[in-house]
Amino acid sequence: MALKATIYKAELSIADMDRNYYGNHTLTLARHPSETDERMMVRLLAFAIHANEGLSFTKGMFDVEEPDLWQKDLTDAIELWIEVGQPEERRILKGAGRAEHVIVYCYSTASPIWWKNIANKIERAKNVSVVNLPAETTAALEKMAQRNMQLQCTIQDGQIWLTDGTDTVLVEREVWKAERQMK
Repeated sequence: MALKATIYKAELSIADMDRNYYGNHTLTLARHPSETDERMMVRLLAFAIHANEGLSFTKGMFDVEEPDLWQKDLTDAIELWIEVGQPEERRILKGAGRAEHVIVYCYSTASPIWWKNIANKIERAKNVSVVNLPAETTAALEKMAQRNMQLQCTIQDGQIWLTDGTDTVLVEREVWKAERQMK
């Protein structure tokens, strides 16, 4: 018998002053049985950071051919490929070959070990960025996970604040690999 996803609903209000993006999103997140609340909240955070009308959650863990989130243009070309966690080198390079930009958000205490083992293997991929989120930050985000959430995200001067009305989390990002500009 196949295990079913747990459905989470989020009303997400975003004020991104760095990109001049302001929007309200009604989101439905399907949490795979093997996915933790922490990972799901990192996916939600990634959505908030890159929000626009073309960005969407994919089948992700249900389909190995798709990332966790992607943004496609009107021709169905992939503009942005977002992975969460510690994906294999092969998966990152696959995204780099299919998308204009790839971003990996890693977040566990084991991320430095993963990064040490994979960094030189993906260095040649110019369109890949790797961003680490501190484990204590994502643990705080995990505590916000509810089946029905109302969240506000404010982004200004590179700082990200996520609140559920009761708790507020400051998200500090550490860029381990920045996308190189193509010439």
